[in-house]
Amino acid sequence: MTDDTLPNIKRRSLIMVAGALAAIPLTRAAQAQTGTGAKPVPSPGRRHLGALEVSSIGLGVQNMSRTYQRTIPYRPEMHNIIRSAHDRGVTFFDAAEAYGPHEVERILGEGISGFRDDIVIATKFGWNIDQQTGARLPGLNSKPEHIKLVVEGMLSRLKTDRIDLLYQHRVDPEVPIEDVAGAVKDLIAQGKVLHWGLCEMGLNTLRRAHAELPVSAVQSEYSMLWRGPEAAVLATCEELGIGFVPWSPLGVGFLAGVIDAATTFAQGDIRGIEGRFTPENLPHNLALVELLVTWAARKNAAPGQIALAWLLAQKPWIVPIPGTTQMAHMVQNVGAADISFTAVELSELDTALRTIELRGARLPDAVQVFSDVEAPERG
Repeated sequence: MTDDTLPNIKRRSLIMVAGALAAIPLTRAAQAQTGTGAKPVPSPGRRHLGALEVSSIGLGVQNMSRTYQRTIPYRPEMHNIIRSAHDRGVTFFDAAEAYGPHEVERILGEGISGFRDDIVIATKFGWNIDQQTGARLPGLNSKPEHIKLVVEGMLSRLKTDRIDLLYQHRVDPEVPIEDVAGAVKDLIAQGKVLHWGLCEMGLNTLRRAHAELPVSAVQSEYSMLWRGPEAAVLATCEELGIGFVPWSPLGVGFLAGVIDAATTFAQGDIRGIEGRFTPENLPHNLALVELLVTWAARKNAAPGQIALAWLLAQKPWIVPIPGTTQMAHMVQNVGAADISFTAVELSELDTALRTIELRGARLPDAVQVFSDVEAPERG
């Protein structure tokens, strides 16, 4: 999931080759999966997800085929945003089979033509999607043979020979995670996948997955608006040496100031059925945006930049992936990497955050049910 941010100051005040060459990434993948060798040190402006080096801020491309189910963005401009992000140092691009479905991977594959080898592509499998038509079918599907079929489609749509980071989008309650890891292990042996990760999984499933095949990254919602991973997920990632990728790091636009007390949501926009944005809860939660506006003025930044910089300050292996369909928003989000806090400032900000009690569920029950799921044990 991704966010759009606001570029202008007025709104801010109101409220991110074959042969030997082919062996190189495969060797790197093997080293990453086994965890051998000294722990690498990231280059300036980069961070590590496991052994995978990426830019400190990535670009989520979820909405580049359809924005909150309402509008279809201008495709050439989406390509332009992707290329411009790369020009600004972004090396981490996040997609998924389910986005579109399929169409976002096509847009990303088109957009990265000319610099594919300079970047890291992350994408995800796990929803039950017809591979021929792209139609959404009921439930989830992480059966090993289905995973392999999905990856073949991904490679074609992304116009690449390997996926740098392949996530299970949601845990399939009918497939042991060891079987999922086995399928990914086969794909790694074939050079089609280099690293793998999980999204919104149960903690026991994460441990089992990591024991079977070292996990490079976990992706879950995390922001000032939703701090759930702080309860146990972040500590588990730190213990196991797994990177963390927050989706919706700008709280689906809320932390950038795109939502105010008068905001209404179009049909099909999931924010319209999230408890935190109901007419009863939204005005109360805007205290968080007011805090961000204050800090934005203090740091000569935008509110969304403060939210992203705060995430970066939590752990050196956290890599947010704000998304956008507007060039100015992308530029603003990437600029958050240049904002830092002193220890005193961070303590002051955290103290202020603790005084704000946020109200309302982050997701509707019908969506939340797919999170924190534990995979079944092997029979």
